[in-house]
Amino acid sequence: MEKVIFFGNGPLADYALAVIERECQVIFHARTRGDLEEVKKIKRETPEAHGILASFGVIIKPDVLELFEPEGILNIHPSLLPAYRGASPIESAILAGDTDFSVSVMKLVKAMDAGPIYYQTTLSGLPICKEAIYKTLAETGAKWIVSHLNSLPEPVAQDSEATFCGKLEKSMGELSPETDTAEQTFRKIVAYQGFPKPKYAFYGIKCIILEAHISKQGETALLTIPCADGGLVAVDRLQPEGRKPMDAKSFLNGYKK
Repeated sequence: MEKVIFFGNGPLADYALAVIERECQVIFHARTRGDLEEVKKIKRETPEAHGILASFGVIIKPDVLELFEPEGILNIHPSLLPAYRGASPIESAILAGDTDFSVSVMKLVKAMDAGPIYYQTTLSGLPICKEAIYKTLAETGAKWIVSHLNSLPEPVAQDSEATFCGKLEKSMGELSPETDTAEQTFRKIVAYQGFPKPKYAFYGIKCIILEAHISKQGETALLTIPCADGGLVAVDRLQPEGRKPMDAKSFLNGYKK
């Protein structure tokens, strides 16, 4: 069983780690910057250990990177690099209107998401659901890695122009359907789940929108968000500030005047 030092935290890391732990012996899980000193110690004691990273959120300096040469630390990045380099590739793809979603396995280098590529694939037919996209891409990248740890191909340099995405900000959570289409509003609701949390006020009550869909023609929806293109986003589940999550019917029973 191959030994692995794993770097990562958050949902992408959790889904990837679940796959890796079934096939490999994870001898250390680095979650914070402070763990990197322990990584150096363990890697020197166990030079055969591979490094795998998913959504670590910490810059790894050359003194750590050099310990994992020549294969390097294998980074699972959920985009078709060099597209969507940066902190929010899945959310940015959802917001951009993408219908296909990709994952890359690259060799980690000092420059952000700029390392050569070991593997890439694009998946079609995924639901526009943040959790499902995270899970599928993380598992796809992790499964490829554990199947190829002993037979890694030569990585190929990224050779086209990169696009970048930044961190999500708390201020982004306020929905603006007065200027956005129903599709744009729905995708913001999907992309902002967890953080920064999509918010909209009904009857003067600010709510976090937890589940929604674009209302179809002729559909009678209980609670809707009117959008700039005349379309409606139907809200299925929501959470009034300071209250528990509830469905649209329960909200109307409790708050509609």
